[in-house]
Amino acid sequence: MTKDLTLTDLQQFQADLKQVPANQALARAVQQNGVQKTSADHAFLRDLNRTFSVEVETDSVTNQKQSGRCWLFATLNTLRHDFAKKYKLKDFQFSQNYNSFYDRLEKANKMLEWAIELIDRPTDDREYLAMLQWGDTDGGQWANGAALLNKYGVVPQSVMPETYNSEKTQEISAVLNYKLRNDVVDLRARHAAGASEEDLRTAKKAMISEVYRMLVYAFGQPPVKFDFEYRDDDKEYHRDADLTPQDFFQKYVAVDFDDFAVLADAPDHESNQNLGLPSQNYIFAGKPVEMANVGIQAVKDAAIASLKDGKTVWFGCDVGEYSDRQLGILAPEYFQKADLFNIELTLDKAQRLETREGNCSHAMTLTGVDLVDDQPTKWKVENSWGEKVGEKGYFVMSDEWFDQFVYEVVVNRKYIDEKSLQVVDAPAVALEPWDSLA
Repeated sequence: MTKDLTLTDLQQFQADLKQVPANQALARAVQQNGVQKTSADHAFLRDLNRTFSVEVETDSVTNQKQSGRCWLFATLNTLRHDFAKKYKLKDFQFSQNYNSFYDRLEKANKMLEWAIELIDRPTDDREYLAMLQWGDTDGGQWANGAALLNKYGVVPQSVMPETYNSEKTQEISAVLNYKLRNDVVDLRARHAAGASEEDLRTAKKAMISEVYRMLVYAFGQPPVKFDFEYRDDDKEYHRDADLTPQDFFQKYVAVDFDDFAVLADAPDHESNQNLGLPSQNYIFAGKPVEMANVGIQAVKDAAIASLKDGKTVWFGCDVGEYSDRQLGILAPEYFQKADLFNIELTLDKAQRLETREGNCSHAMTLTGVDLVDDQPTKWKVENSWGEKVGEKGYFVMSDEWFDQFVYEVVVNRKYIDEKSLQVVDAPAVALEPWDSLA
């Protein structure tokens, strides 16, 4: 038997196709409507209404536009909900652009520090290539947001509003990564010419100064001090002058991120282990990226406990799987793709991670859950894609989608059971930069 396909093979494939009932009608439907719409089972929507027995009151959704800042938006969203209630400021937003500026600056520093660490590695070394691939993008983890806020504070959105580049990051990301890879080559050339580690770091500082200039051009100059001036929902006027972003964070937000933990369901990894991703720690003295792999039931229980107490929940998921962006639906039961094509699509969660079919691609916020006999049936999700998708920006997620495509949640430690807390507090097992969770 030959490795190549033959004309005989093609004739057999055609014969096999003719045996599939209604194959021509199905082909026309897919060709005209696409896979998503053709596979949709609209009868399922009867069981996916948007009424929830547990629901946290929230305001209008945010919009990350054409950027990969979902993780930062979700972090700031969980904070703004409490802030808006406490200070009676409906639809308040923190400046995502302010924290994005320092996110990109810190990532540039991390990349060049990593390059110095690997200065003697060959150019085909796996970690060296991972460093170049990691680059300076706008993606991130919850702990990255915590580290940024602890170091740089926050400001209201009015103090540093969005720019063209913060909302549409592709152009600045492209030139920034070109520049940084140029810098990596420069550092390696300096090292080959005999430069010391101290010399390399001196050169690195000059390179980061150039990055700072690029970011100011793209995102604007971050404020050093500002006046917090507002009129609350009761029409009362308030003014607090000469605040630094760090002052504002400590005085008005006052969140201790050490009170929170990341619980994960990563069945391709050993259960009940605390997993760390040191390659993604770009504020070296900041909160490290860690996740306690405690399984889906512990993840759900903690999320439900938080929602019952009126606290929204940051979560990471694989948003591209079995989702309808326009309708705001996350449900594998809604899309019958295997039935449509008469094929097997049976990879479980662990197998999807192992094969890289699955990955944690997006972060959003849980704001509600529907419990029937104390068991979740569906979840309310605050997305950061604006009000023109879903129901004014809010999505509904089936509990089956949660099982299959949610990988991590961030909750206060007080909502976590004792067994899971032991995992949270255990030393983290360091994962490689190319791990399925990276």
